[in-house]
Amino acid sequence: MTKLKFAFTALLLSLVVFNTEAQIKKAPVKKKPVIVKKAVAFRPPVIKKIPGIRIKLTTDSGIMIIRLYDSTPLHRDNFVKLVQAHFYDSLLFHRVIRDFMIQGGDPLSKNATPGAMLGNGGDELGRIPAEFRTTLFHKKGVLAAARDGNPEKASSACQFYIVQGKKYSDADLNMMEAQMGTKFSVKQRASYKTVGGTPFLDMNYTVFGEVEKGLEVIDKIASVPTAPGDRPLGDVRMKIEVLK
Repeated sequence: MTKLKFAFTALLLSLVVFNTEAQIKKAPVKKKPVIVKKAVAFRPPVIKKIPGIRIKLTTDSGIMIIRLYDSTPLHRDNFVKLVQAHFYDSLLFHRVIRDFMIQGGDPLSKNATPGAMLGNGGDELGRIPAEFRTTLFHKKGVLAAARDGNPEKASSACQFYIVQGKKYSDADLNMMEAQMGTKFSVKQRASYKTVGGTPFLDMNYTVFGEVEKGLEVIDKIASVPTAPGDRPLGDVRMKIEVLK
C-alpha cells in the first residue's frame, strides 16, 4: 500500500511539472509597443538680420553690399538721400591706393577728362558733423567719409572711401599706440591682425558703414594701375542704389 501511495504521488508530481513546462512553452511572448514618431517638418534656422540700411554698389569689378550703421544717423541719412537722388551714378573711384583705400564721390568726376586731377568737388553741399564712435574702427571693408583739414574733422557731404588696408602685428600696433596716444581694444587688435585695415585713421574720420558682401571687389579696384595723383588710368565708375 505504501509503495502504491508513493507511485501515485510521483505521478501527480510529474503531471504538475509537465503542465508547468507546457504553460511556460505556450505562454505568449509579450511584444514591445511600437512607437510611431510623427514626422517633424524641417524648419530652417532663423538668421537674425543685423539692423541697418543696405545699399548696393555696382562697379565693373563687381558688386558690394554695404550696411550703413544706425549709430551714425547723420552720415547714414545724408548718404541715403544722395543715393536716392542718383547722385553717385556714373561717378568715379578717382583716388586708389593699394593697401590703403579706394575713394570716390567727387561730382566733378562724372565728366572728367582723362588725367584731370579730382577730389575737390562737392564743397557746395556743405559738411556733415563728425560722428566718432569708439566701437567703429577702420577694419578692412568699412565705409568712411572723406574730409579736408577742418579743425572740427567734419566730413565731406559726398566723398567717401572704402578701406582695404593691410594686416598689422602687435609690435606695429604698439608703436601706433605710442605715436597716437591711444589704446586699441582687444577687438580692434584682433581685427587689425587677422583682417587688416588702417588703424592710424581711427577717431579722425567718421566710419559709417561696412561691406557685408564683396570684399574681393575692393582688392580688384585697389590693384588697378594708377597715374601720379592716384587716379586710375582706366575709369572705374559706380552705381549705387538702396536695397529694399
